[in-house]
Amino acid sequence: MSTRGNGAGPVPVTPSLLREWPLPAPGEDKYSRGSVLVVGGARATPGAALLAGTAALRAGAGKLTLAVAGSVAVQVGVALPECGAIALPETADGSVKADGLDRISSYLDKADAILVGPGLDDPDLAEELLRALLERESADGGPKDGEGAAVVLDAFALGGLTKVEDQLEPWRGRLILTPNPKEAEILLGRDIGDLESDVAAVAERFGAVVSCQGIVARPPSPQGGGEPELWKITTGYGGLGTSGSGDVLAGAIAGLRARGTSGAQAACWGTHLHAAAADRLASRMGPLGFLARELADELPALMLELNT
Repeated sequence: MSTRGNGAGPVPVTPSLLREWPLPAPGEDKYSRGSVLVVGGARATPGAALLAGTAALRAGAGKLTLAVAGSVAVQVGVALPECGAIALPETADGSVKADGLDRISSYLDKADAILVGPGLDDPDLAEELLRALLERESADGGPKDGEGAAVVLDAFALGGLTKVEDQLEPWRGRLILTPNPKEAEILLGRDIGDLESDVAAVAERFGAVVSCQGIVARPPSPQGGGEPELWKITTGYGGLGTSGSGDVLAGAIAGLRARGTSGAQAACWGTHLHAAAADRLASRMGPLGFLARELADELPALMLELNT
């Protein structure tokens, strides 16, 4: 997909552009559409993992597993019967701990996209979880150079990223980050000035595709160098500023990535669909008051309209 860079400005993400950048064919069964593993869902915030998982399925992923705090795993499985629900160790307060990766080892190995963050509620434990995931891959001589499952980070998982930056090599080339502007400031260690250049800076620093407030950036190729590539979403409504909206975005991107897209394609498609869903709800229900979970329900029809 052609893009502009080097000061030419971001490429507008329009329906015509997406039709020229089609999603993979659905395939014959759920296995051909990819598997998503969501790691998050503390006792106080299981809904975030549910929102992300629902969006992944609505975006077309074939299989979904939610790894959440043990005290809410059964309830999560009942609330979303299409998922597998795995109980992770938790603290006395219900925060997910990092010492339970053995429980999801086979899911980590089989997933096409791993989304970490929705519903994690302790920044220190989120950092420990990232560190444990990276150490697991390093100990196994895990995939390098962009091979292996995509890794999507959201919410508190983003806050822990700077603490493990020196260990990120196993994930470079397959990372997707979905920060809001405040989280982007944490990633850069400074205030955001110009959103486009700063999102590009996050992408370059972490070797990751980044979607932040309608700007998508892909980092320069490690081999070819050059400038980050940028896209800008051209739709979207202010009603997206509602609880859980970011979980839906991260889940949609993870679901699209699991289907076999590139990181940049998943981020551009997912961010556009998320914004277009808000437009659709705003026109039908009013500018404010629609719910994040209703965004996910709009995704299949929007993809159909784009002939995918």
